[in-house]
This record gives sequence, structure tokens and C-alpha cells, in this order.
Amino acid sequence: MSPVNDSALRRALARARDGKTLDVTEATVLLHARDEHLDALLEHASRVRDAGLESAGRPGVVTYSRKVFIPLTRLCRDRCGYCTFATAPHKLDSPFLSPDEVLEIARQGAAMGCKEALFTLGDRPEDRWRQAREWLDAHGYDDTLSYVRAMAIRVLEETGLLPHLNPGVMSWRDLQRLKPVAPSMGMMLETTSRRLFEEKGQPHFGSPDKDPAVRLRVLEDAGRSNVPFTTGILIGIGETVQDRAESIFAIRRVAREYGGVQEVIVQNFRAKPDTAMRGMPDADLQELAATIAVTRLVLGPKARVQAPPNLVDAEYALMLRAGIDDWGGVSPLTPDHVNPERPWPQIEELAARTAAAGFALRERLTIYPEYVLAGEPWLDPRLSAHVAALADPETGLAREDAVLEGRPWQEPDGGFVPAGRVDLHVEVDTDGRTHDRRDDFDHVYGDWEALKDRLGTATPTTPGDVRQALRRAVADPAGLTDDEAVALLGADGEALEELAAIADDLRRQAAGDDVTYVVNRNINFTNVCYTGCRFCAFAQRRTDADAYTLSLDQVADRAQEAWEAGATEVCMQGGIHPDLPGTAYFDIAKAVKARTPDMHVHAFSPMEVINGASRTNLSVREWLEAAKEAGVDSLPGTAAEILDDDVRWVLTKGKLPASEWIDVITTAHKVGIPTTSTMMYGHVDNHLHWVRHIKLIRRLQEETGGFSEFVLLPFVHTSAPIYLAGIARPGPTARENRAVHALARILLHGAIGNIQCSWVKLQDDLCRQVLQGGVNDLGGTLMEETISRMAGSENGSYKTISELHAMVEVTGRPARQRTTEYGVPTAERLAASAASDGVCQSVRRVLPLA
Repeated sequence: MSPVNDSALRRALARARDGKTLDVTEATVLLHARDEHLDALLEHASRVRDAGLESAGRPGVVTYSRKVFIPLTRLCRDRCGYCTFATAPHKLDSPFLSPDEVLEIARQGAAMGCKEALFTLGDRPEDRWRQAREWLDAHGYDDTLSYVRAMAIRVLEETGLLPHLNPGVMSWRDLQRLKPVAPSMGMMLETTSRRLFEEKGQPHFGSPDKDPAVRLRVLEDAGRSNVPFTTGILIGIGETVQDRAESIFAIRRVAREYGGVQEVIVQNFRAKPDTAMRGMPDADLQELAATIAVTRLVLGPKARVQAPPNLVDAEYALMLRAGIDDWGGVSPLTPDHVNPERPWPQIEELAARTAAAGFALRERLTIYPEYVLAGEPWLDPRLSAHVAALADPETGLAREDAVLEGRPWQEPDGGFVPAGRVDLHVEVDTDGRTHDRRDDFDHVYGDWEALKDRLGTATPTTPGDVRQALRRAVADPAGLTDDEAVALLGADGEALEELAAIADDLRRQAAGDDVTYVVNRNINFTNVCYTGCRFCAFAQRRTDADAYTLSLDQVADRAQEAWEAGATEVCMQGGIHPDLPGTAYFDIAKAVKARTPDMHVHAFSPMEVINGASRTNLSVREWLEAAKEAGVDSLPGTAAEILDDDVRWVLTKGKLPASEWIDVITTAHKVGIPTTSTMMYGHVDNHLHWVRHIKLIRRLQEETGGFSEFVLLPFVHTSAPIYLAGIARPGPTARENRAVHALARILLHGAIGNIQCSWVKLQDDLCRQVLQGGVNDLGGTLMEETISRMAGSENGSYKTISELHAMVEVTGRPARQRTTEYGVPTAERLAASAASDGVCQSVRRVLPLA
């Protein structure tokens, strides 16, 4: 560690003393503090820690978790130079602990008062070791994480211990699978140094799971998934002091943006025999103290900062002075399998050492008190009873009188009891929403200021010549370059009229002159949702005034009403309600088919598919096949928004990544379920995002042929949280709407024949304009449209057939009713819809008396 200028160190200490926000450079300087400078640094960090404990309602309390360590497998696909935990198959009796061995450890721990079962294991050993793959196959598990999930459930049911899962790198989908079985999870970031990962001879070289970008993505995905997550840094493995500071700031960014980092461990490297780094010196404890103190100052008073007590020798007081407020997991039964040469201190000794420094030691659970008290969305309802049995309801800490006993873990067995504002679909037009925003607006979506930092500034584009792009659109519509397409999105005046004319010629070739629509009904079976989409004004907590959930009978009643009004389709989507079991979607489809056997069920977005698959522990393909058998005929291609994760992670906190949307859609096509495709635009995106999104849709269509239409959905801003927070713009302009509808027709020519506009989101006059610029379909009569109306759309919740025909008449083109598949409805359906004018009586607006 190279020395720093003394004056620079004093300046940085003065800023820390005065509570000023530190930057990476100042943090790097402070990491050099030693002797009297270190004393000052520790004093400042202690003050920040104490303020945080006071604010949390537990002044002077340092916590720990009484745990057992379950080393489910010591096999790993990585090759870290300092690790003594990972080994080779020939050194083990079995690649994995058996269920009996897992439960024996857990039962012994429960008998000794432990409340946490820490599952630690190597990353995806089946990818490297044949023996691991064979063991999983022989025991009926698709992968290591399936076994982890199964064992977590067994521990919950048979011992009452709360699993904390450390399975290494997890995908967004993995987190969805595991969240229902574990109150918390973790993975050390370790370091953001790419040098340690990329250079031969460095400790992370040859270890795919130690890519800093991959590990940061796991932290972000955990935050997006509302998983209380433990992470931290490992010091002394060859990183520079600046690397250390940058790693702390990387954790701070994720913690601020998502609020899911429940604790940060600052761990010092200890050299171990029989490892590549056995000759490296251990990290100095003063260096550790300085790092803890800087971590505390950078992360602030609300952060929970931990140092493992078995790695600090006798320097307990030093670590407490540095600003820790937690000692981590301590086991009275099992060794620290990662640092086996370092036994845990006795809990009585830890309490005495803590008391000697002026603090009281209190036991916590694996999920930190703040998240216990917050409950949803951080704690899955399937775990609520398990946690409540062990948690003090006032503090969220562990109950001293808790009784450890197994409790059933099961999917919710209900959720279909009608609840809340079930007439919202009608009242949204008459009474409106209760409030313009939820009262948890300031924190449920993450930190708005941190989100602005992620948004940054848009990369300027240099569009090509509009005239040249127009000529290219005529000659080779699908061959437009990105620059040419962006140029067309900027078209105005005569150029815009020419663009619309080109698109309309292509529309005529692909779809003829008919303007089509379907008589259908939207049924949003619940608006209770904790996903945290920042653009969504529809989602409510179960306790909000506008929250509701329909019963299966109510869903079927609405489908029957729609059928009697001549509908050929119901479109069903809902919030990700934590009480609905993974099979709820099948039940909904079956209920509709039982009541209206010939109704086309167009239902469940890719987000709902992932939710259902995760809850049932089925693959996406298996879930879709079961949905098809239950009666689902096609899927709405919603939840796409913009298929670019840089945009998605600003626009939504917890919705599925673009890759997952693509996987669901293409898998649906492969199993014979057609889908629509969509794009929601005009919020935090730019024109290049639109172009790339449309081109991606074309590529997918060329691969699968499963899209029936492309639907353009302009952002409705009025009550959207991300607009109210001052981050999103107020939707696209009329000119942009005309241009993008025309461009969609051009770029998708020869691939997708049907381009649909949304009358819900566009005024009638603008609908007519896009109908003259490439659009051939108006969507449906809808009967009840609640999602856009909750966001502030002023175009009503339904349109009658007469209103749709009147809108089209001005264009001089014929309007024609269609089926979902763009066929012609039967004479009986046409007669029924004509009699009702395409809308059932129960949702019609009551006209005021003259």
C-alpha cells in the first residue's frame, strides 16, 4: 500500500467528521489511515453507526445470528486461488450431502437453539464435475439449485430453522425459484477488480463466477426481486486500495437503488495451506479496521456492517470502534467450513467481548429486523409463519422464548376470495382512483435519486438523411439501417406525410384495406402486485384502497357476460399477487373454459408465466404445456416494454429481464401457443431503442413465426410513478406516434402483417392518422380497460362497435370484426355482438338524466 499525502488524509478526515458525502478518491485516501489518523477515522465511523442504531430503535445493540453451517456440496466449477472449501470428487464420500445428513445437522442445530441454516456450496458443480451431474440425475434433480430448493423446504418443514442460501451466482429466474423457500440469500461481491479475474495467475482467473460484472448483476437481480441479500468484500487478495474503495461504492449503488442489501461483510483474507495463495500474507487487522470504517462512512447509518468474529483474533473492540453493528452467523455446532482453521468464538465469550466495548449482544434471524417488520414484498407469504414463530413482533429480532419446530411449507391454497374494490373496472370511469400515488411512493420503487444516476444522459444519435432513408424504405423496407430508421423517426412535415404514405402502401399489400377489431373483454383478475414496476399505476398493495382480487366465479361470470355480448376473446392478465398459487393461472383458464367452452383465452404475460413456473418449480416449457392443456389459446406479448435492459432497469424494478421475455415467447411459439408482440415507448427511452426493439421482434418472428400482430403502446404518464418522480417524460408526441407506427409497418414488412394501434392510449383523431400511416387493426372493444385508465388515460374503458366504425369511417376504409387469429367470426357471434354493440350492459356508462 503506497503512502498518501498527509494533508490529503486530513482533508478527507475533516469531511468525514463533518458528515460530508465522500467520493471514491476520498475513500481511497481514508483507507490508508493508520495510528492517530485511524483513531480519528474510527471515531467518525462509530458516530455514524451509533446514529443508525438509534434510528433503528436499538441503540447500543450489536447483533448476531445463531446458525448451523450446511456444506451441501464442496464441489465447484470455479478455481479460486485462496479457497480451501472447494475440492475434487475423489476426496469426498459423496458429491452432495444426502437429505438425511442435511436434516441431521439441522436437527442438532435446532436442539442447540440455532435459528439459521446456512446453506453453503460451490457454484454449479455439475458444469465441471461428471460425478455431480450423475448424482443429481440419479436423485431426480435437474440441477444443484433444484436440490438446494428441496432441502430448504425439508429444513423448514422438519426443523423450523430458517434457510439462508449461499449458492453462488444466481440468475434472475433462479432468484424467483429460491425466494419462496428462504427468507434471505447472499453472495460476496468480493471485489470489482477485473485484473484479478482476467490476468493469469490472479486469484479469480479461470473462475467464470468471479467476473465482477456477473456478481454485481446478481446483487442487482436480488434487489429487483425483493430478496434481503447479504454481500461484502474480501480484502487482501491482491486488490489495490482503490479497487477496495470502488467495490464499496459499487455495493452502495445497488443498496441505494433497490434497498435489498441487508448487510455488508468486510472480511479479511487468511492464507490457507494447500492453496495457490498459501504464501500470501494475511490482511493486517488495522487495514481491516480502516476498511470497515470507510465502508460504514460510505454506506451510511442505515447499513448493517459485519466482521466475522473468528477472523479478527482478539481485536473485537477494534472492529466495534470501526463501525460494525453485527458479528454475523456464529455456530455452537458446526465449524466455519470456509475458514476451518478459525473456530467460532463461544457465544458467551462474544457477548462478554461486546459488553466490554459498551454494547449489548442480541440475537437476530437470518433475515434482518427491518425486513421482518416490513414483511411484503421482502418476505414471501409462504415463509411468513416460519419467520413469525421466531421473530419478536416489536423489534424484528429473534424471540428469546422461540420454540424451534417444523412447520408446513406450501403454496398458498386460496387467493380467490373476492376482496377489495372489485368494481374498479367500472368505477375508474365514474369515481376514478382514490389517490394519485401510493403512500409508499418514496421507497417501494427504490431510491429515485439513485435511479436518476443510472439513467445518466442519453447517447446522442446522428440520424442519416431523411430523404435518403425514405428512398431506402421504398426500395428495401426491412433493410433499413439503424441510422436510417432513426432518421425516419425524426421525420416531420412533408417527410412525415411521405413516410406515412410509404407505410400505408405496405399496409395495403400486407393486410388490405379492412380495419379490423375483435369483440373481447379484458379481465384483470387482481391488481395486487409487489413487482415494483415504476411505470405502473395499476399495481396496489393488498391493503390499498384501490386493491382488489376477483374470485374464480367472478372471472367466469365476466367471461360469460362477454360471451353473451358476442365476444370471441377474453384477455386476462393480473398483478403478481403473492397469495395466488402457481397453479392459479391454470384454474382461471379452466374456469373460463368451463363456463364458455368456445371462448378464445388470450391470457398471461411472460411475467406471469415466469411467476407461475417459479412457484410450481416447473420449467417454462412444462408450465406453458400445462397452461395450454388448461385452456390457454394464446399469450399477450406484454411485459416487453422496451427489450433493452438498460432501459428496463430504470423503467421497472423487478420485472423480468429482456432475455427471459424472449425465452418465454419463443418457448410458447415452440409448443404451439401463438402470441402478440408489443412495445411501450416514450418514457425513459430514445428513438434508437425503438428501432432496435422492432428489429428484435422481426428477428424473433423470422425464427418462430409465432407473432400474430405488433401492438404499439404509447406511455401514459399522468399517474405513472416514474413520471411523478420527475424521471420519465410525458409520453411520445403526436408526431412521434405517427412516425413510429409507420416505421413499425416498414421494418416488419414481410414478417408481421398486422400492426395495431391502441385507442385506449391515443385520441380518436390520432388513431385515424395512424390508420392512414400503416396501421390495420384497432385491437378490441375491451369492455373493461383498467390498467391505462389507472395511469390517467382519458379515452374510456371500452368502445362499442358503433364507436369503432365511426372512428374508421372518416378514413374511407371498411371496418370489420375479426377473431383473435384474424379470421371471420361465426354468424352467431356476429349477430350476438351486433345486438350488444360489442359491449356487455354491466360495464356501460350510465348517461345522466336530461
